[in-house]
Amino acid sequence: MTSTQPFVMINWADEAERLSAAVADDAAWYRLVAHELVRPADRLAVDVGCGGAGMAEALGAELPPSAFVVGVDSDVEVLDAARRRIVESGIDDGHLRLLRADLDTELAVLPTVARGADVIWASSSIHHVADQQGAIDALAALLAPGGRLALAEGGLPGRHLPWDIGIGTPGLEVRLLAAEDRWFARMRAGLPGSVPMPYGWPTALRRAGLSDVSTRTFTFERPTPLSAADLRSVLDTLAQRVRRADADGELDPSDARTWARLLDPGDDAWLGRRDDVFSLSARSVHVGHRT
Repeated sequence: MTSTQPFVMINWADEAERLSAAVADDAAWYRLVAHELVRPADRLAVDVGCGGAGMAEALGAELPPSAFVVGVDSDVEVLDAARRRIVESGIDDGHLRLLRADLDTELAVLPTVARGADVIWASSSIHHVADQQGAIDALAALLAPGGRLALAEGGLPGRHLPWDIGIGTPGLEVRLLAAEDRWFARMRAGLPGSVPMPYGWPTALRRAGLSDVSTRTFTFERPTPLSAADLRSVLDTLAQRVRRADADGELDPSDARTWARLLDPGDDAWLGRRDDVFSLSARSVHVGHRT
């Protein structure tokens, strides 16, 4: 189906607290990746599109005390939520700075704080930029010799449900993924000055002049039965995904009705009553080096 409704862009201010709360779920992964990216002589790391600043925090933990980490995000409320989380966690943030800058319009701000970076990390942020290759080129140019640009993009979207859940038409989650793919295409097309990038992330890194490009994909699995916390996280994520797809008219009305029942604690079909909800996804990290 093709939606005729006006496209609704993400309001990142509405996502601020969710992004900050999600840091705990990804903390172990952040630590693992940061440990692999950081080298003993590194002195500056930058997290572009830092969200809840979980990776900025992990990079800071790997760097020596004299080093600096800069977390960059385009939304003030997202950064405010990240700062509150850092303060409440009692983290020593003496060498962590959070900065507001828009990758589409304010890339010129980054050289003042990121030039000569040893590590630049960008997770699920570059695909929101109108000119993705242009942004990668600009970030690569900021690296110190031997520096690494790491893009966490792609992988496999989360899967949580059996193919047949007993209500609605089987394949419900597959169709949600297809609706999200249409949403993504509309999002990209709606960005002012959107530039196609008809090739993969490793190619984009090589086109930016980086070498020794590699990709590692991390699998995340929480099998059944999920803990109460993991089940709540899955249901919250599904609810957020369904709201976004439905708000833009990408969901079939019958599927929207099925999702409404599955996500309603007062309905007999509520997913929280099931013992077969799982969580499986994969994230790819693409790394290029500046010679």
